[in-house]
Amino acid sequence: MYSRKSNLVSLLLCIFFGYLGIHRFYVGKVGTGLLMLFTAGLGGVWVIVDIIIIILGKFRDKEGYELKF
Repeated sequence: MYSRKSNLVSLLLCIFFGYLGIHRFYVGKVGTGLLMLFTAGLGGVWVIVDIIIIILGKFRDKEGYELKF
C-alpha cells in the first residue's frame, strides 16, 4: 500500500524548507519535524540524508507507507 502523500511534494519541501523539517510535518512525523526545526536539520546533514532517501523512494509516512510518485 502507498501513502496518500506525494514523493515529489516531499522532495520539493525538503529541498526548499528541509532545515525547518516541513517535509516531515507533511508526512505526519511531527516529532522528528520539531527536532529538525530546533536543530536546523542538524546543520544540514539530516536534510541531505532525507533528500537522498526521498529520491531513492524509501521515505515513508507516519504509518510506514511508502509515498506515491
